[in-house]
Amino acid sequence: MFVAVVSEFSQDDHRIAAHELFRQYGLKPVMTNVFESHGMKESTLARLKHDVDRVTDYYDIVRFYQYPLDELFVVTLLEKKQWRRMNLKP
Repeated sequence: MFVAVVSEFSQDDHRIAAHELFRQYGLKPVMTNVFESHGMKESTLARLKHDVDRVTDYYDIVRFYQYPLDELFVVTLLEKKQWRRMNLKP
């Protein structure tokens, strides 16, 4: 599955920790604060989201763009320490 991550962090230590997580999970940097992967499994992505939740705070924003997931384009947003998910049909 294709996964892209776009992030905005309130503190440098959060950014450094999250970017290290992205690299550990096989995501490649393509722009400033933008990472992507072309072969991530759904279970790996779930673990990544859990780990990202641990290194962020209320003021950080992280967006995950996933395709295909159950034949849908999925946008998952972590904002104000709450997860939101939007499923879009192609």
